[in-house]
Amino acid sequence: MMQRRNISSGAPWEAIVGYSRAVLVGSNIYISGTTAIDENGNIVGENNAYEQTKQIIKNIEMVLLKINASLSDVVRTRIFVTDIQDWKKIGKVHQEAFGDTLPATTMVEVNRLIRPEFRVEMEADAVVM
Repeated sequence: MMQRRNISSGAPWEAIVGYSRAVLVGSNIYISGTTAIDENGNIVGENNAYEQTKQIIKNIEMVLLKINASLSDVVRTRIFVTDIQDWKKIGKVHQEAFGDTLPATTMVEVNRLIRPEFRVEMEADAVVM
């Protein structure tokens, strides 16, 4: 049986909704939908898809570092956007962050996210060997 480890960010909504920031099972890491909230609980880049994506990837990287992993271990991302016209801005940040790692990815437009200021939300899966 593979060991499971739940990783919390300490955000209050984890307990309200009943989820973990990330789950590590064996060598697989599953990171929950991540938004552009900084360590003080503030939105970074309000209504700015480019700045939000930068913060989101920073948040994903912080979770990975907690379990001795990095962005180079990411194998898949899922990006939810409220305006698909922002795809180039979001894609630019994604490419800059992941470089030659080239994870599989999906970007889809959604009607809205949990807060109206959010333009982007991202999930990530990683594998560590």
